[in-house]
Amino acid sequence: MLLKPQELLPSITPVWKRKMVGLGEGRGGMGLVKILLFLLASTTMGSIRTESRSTNTTFRLPFSCQKSCGRISFEYPFGIGDGCFRTGFNLTCRNHSTSAPKLFLGDGTIEVTRIDMNKGFVYIKPPTVVMGVDDEFKRASLIDLENWPYSFDLTRQTSRNSYSGLTLNRLDVVGCSAMASLVDLTTNKTISTCFSICAAGDPSQYSEWSDVNRGYCTLDLNFNNTTALEIQLTRLNQRELHLVNTSGIKFIMFDADADDREGVLNGSRTNVEATLAWYMNDHLSCEEAINTDTYACVSQNSLCRDVMTETMYLSNSSGYLCQCSASYQGNPYVPNGCQDESLTPAAATAAAANGCVTKCGSIDVLFPFGLEKGCYRDDSFALTCNTTSNPPTLLFDYYHTVTNISLEEGQLELEEKDGFIYMGGSRTGTFVFFKGQAIVSWVIELQLCEDAKMNTTTFACGHAHSSCIDTTITNDDGKFVGYRCKCSEGYQGNPYMPNGCTDINECNSTEKRLCYGICTNTDGGYTCTCAPGTYGDPKLAPCIPNNKKQTLLLGVIIGVSNGIGLLLLCSSLLILRRKWKKRKQKKTREKYFHQNHGLLLQQLISTSEDFTERTKIFSLEEMEKATNNFDETRVLGRGGHETVYKGILSDQRVVAIKKSKNVKQSEIDQFINEVAVLSQINHRNIVKLFGCCLETEVPLLIYEFISNGTLLDHLHIPEGNSILSWDDRLRIAVEVAGALAYLHSAASISIFHRDVKSSNVLLDDHLTAKISDFGSSRLIPLDQTHLITGVQGTFGYLDPEYYQTSQLTEKSDVYSFGVILLELLTGKKPIFSIEYEHRLNLSMHFLQTVRANRPFDLIDDLVMREATEEELIDMIGLVEMCLRLKGVKRPTMKEVEDKLQNLRRIRLKKTGHCLVKGDEETEHPLRDSPYGFSEVVDQANQGTSRNYTLEKEFMWSHHYPR
Repeated sequence: MLLKPQELLPSITPVWKRKMVGLGEGRGGMGLVKILLFLLASTTMGSIRTESRSTNTTFRLPFSCQKSCGRISFEYPFGIGDGCFRTGFNLTCRNHSTSAPKLFLGDGTIEVTRIDMNKGFVYIKPPTVVMGVDDEFKRASLIDLENWPYSFDLTRQTSRNSYSGLTLNRLDVVGCSAMASLVDLTTNKTISTCFSICAAGDPSQYSEWSDVNRGYCTLDLNFNNTTALEIQLTRLNQRELHLVNTSGIKFIMFDADADDREGVLNGSRTNVEATLAWYMNDHLSCEEAINTDTYACVSQNSLCRDVMTETMYLSNSSGYLCQCSASYQGNPYVPNGCQDESLTPAAATAAAANGCVTKCGSIDVLFPFGLEKGCYRDDSFALTCNTTSNPPTLLFDYYHTVTNISLEEGQLELEEKDGFIYMGGSRTGTFVFFKGQAIVSWVIELQLCEDAKMNTTTFACGHAHSSCIDTTITNDDGKFVGYRCKCSEGYQGNPYMPNGCTDINECNSTEKRLCYGICTNTDGGYTCTCAPGTYGDPKLAPCIPNNKKQTLLLGVIIGVSNGIGLLLLCSSLLILRRKWKKRKQKKTREKYFHQNHGLLLQQLISTSEDFTERTKIFSLEEMEKATNNFDETRVLGRGGHETVYKGILSDQRVVAIKKSKNVKQSEIDQFINEVAVLSQINHRNIVKLFGCCLETEVPLLIYEFISNGTLLDHLHIPEGNSILSWDDRLRIAVEVAGALAYLHSAASISIFHRDVKSSNVLLDDHLTAKISDFGSSRLIPLDQTHLITGVQGTFGYLDPEYYQTSQLTEKSDVYSFGVILLELLTGKKPIFSIEYEHRLNLSMHFLQTVRANRPFDLIDDLVMREATEEELIDMIGLVEMCLRLKGVKRPTMKEVEDKLQNLRRIRLKKTGHCLVKGDEETEHPLRDSPYGFSEVVDQANQGTSRNYTLEKEFMWSHHYPR
């Protein structure tokens, strides 16, 4: 169904269209399948009570207002007819001779399938666009919400700095050989693009449940206040991209999770809907609206919540929503619409008398929880018993299996599915989720005991022998304060039920002996006394007869003797334990030494004189002394897989000690690989390896200490531009190129680094570059030009040819080095963002500007000021050569080094400086190279070359996580 743009009442003030900038997180990266964890916080955090205003309101709703259209019911603010709806919420009901009446938004053709007043959703028939198999291009308008109080992607404030997304719309494109683009008609800008690819010979690209049995892709539904959408479908070039036969293309926008997608796409699910979230747009926030005549939250016991129509960076609201306070239900938009639905203490007594089911399988379901209406405190505590499973399972939010309910701890323990908790649903703020944990903490209400006691009707702890406890729960979303009940000391049971706390008979305790004399149970406690004729403290020890003082003296002597003997025995055990512990530590270190291939490295040291001079195997004791037992103050940095410490060896050398976090065999092999690689290297621009320690479960590497951070740190400064001069950047490029050329061709055996990036280029105090991190590197035999390996590297730097073929060659490092050159030229990261755009691939964006004859658009301002136009043209040409898609057309690292040396030599001659010894190389003028800049631009302007490059780059960039 194609939805056409409609115009609503001209009286609607479009103040909600003002640009808002926020703090929340959008649903990028994983697209729409990322389920947002959300909490509804207390009324004191981000909400406004409206009792005082609602009592004086003059708002009246006519009795004659229509409440339904066919099978669809609705309430105010929606309505049909004068005075029956709030501005912007008018509906139209149209009768059909062949079917039931249909409901539409406003006076338009957007058909409504249902309205959910609790969630704030309007469900509509989904926009669908179909492109035939012979069509090359198709564009169609989807929906226009300009001046409407609806949003594709609404976010609601749940606490002071916490927000939750409301809608879960998906935009799926099904079919083969197509590119889909989502366009904002108000700005005519593309806001999302995806590719539906069916590559020949790659079954993993097929989708068994798409209607064409080929492929699909999903458009990113993350808007910046977008109100009008258009879909553009473009057929991809099959011959260039080696794709299978084309097919018809179908685009559909619908509201569904991953479990529902299969039925939607193959057509088996017919009740498909899209979702619009509605809100009040007369003012931008609750604070602005509260004292105005148009304020919508007119019911007593109602709350106001700010909403945002932007989800990337939330800071300002675009409107507001109304909801009933905790323990109240109904319609907050009409007077007295919110009614008390909580169970009072008297109602709890009635629930117990009603014979409610209190067991599901092996789990006891205790009040305030329950399985049936009238058996739980309110809807928040409603659980479900799945009796179709064997044994029956207790469900929370119809999805999570409950394994235990703890009234004392205030926790629900859940069963983990596939190693994680899939959190979402409609629970109110009485429940606090912990990300990644199978635990949900709960409180009765989000208010302190002192406030809760003021309302005796809803207070949960008013029963005999129960007390109220203020409770603070802290998780990733902040701090939540509420209250729970517990039985008073000396009582046990259910504090939420009348007479639920019963006396504990301490005299019958089997866990701990509380009385060595005569025990008498009392209400809430007990007494313990000695029998007549005895004395002492019977709560600590048996009573002593009055006429046996000699027995007491003998007992004292025996006790002292036993104490001395016990002291000697304990001392002996401590000495033996210390010796045993040292022996165990020694065996453990020997075990780790063998496990970490220590014998292999010892043999390598003994057979290689060069290795012996440069590399040493350190003991764990030396490492602990060097790092002060791995003190946290010695940490230089932390990565995803490792921690780096600063250490001082016994010979006063300052070193960097790398300690990996993982203990997988593949990580140990990578560690041995890095030692083997660095042991073969001796170059001034490659970080030196002093040795390793193999006596720990995770091996340690000891490097020379480089004090000035990484090239990434100097290029991409968070606040402000980089101060690296053009001369420094050019010298660093020469040094890195020289080191890589040495690895490829000058070392005793060729070495491919495989992870060349700016964060792996360290800088010392003189800004001298040194390449580091050889854990992914590979040694290449002299008779081979490439290796077949699993693809490994960093997005933005990864060689496209290596990504496709898994063939690692020296040209893979050349491509990655080309990206570093591009960083030095532009000052931008390999994957970067610009205003109003999604994240872009720097290499692809740079190639586009060159092909458009705008080669200087991306150049850093500092570089533009200091470098000459001639130098920039030469450098851009060199970058173009390094970034060619086919590796055979790229220069070698030696050629790249020669060109950079020549470029630097010419610059130093012009400025009157001399190259330091060792920098002088044979001249190879870049301008006379067969890879000159003019040829690169000419090739880029050819249609086939450009088409192939852009489409490939689009696909690689599309899979980079955002």
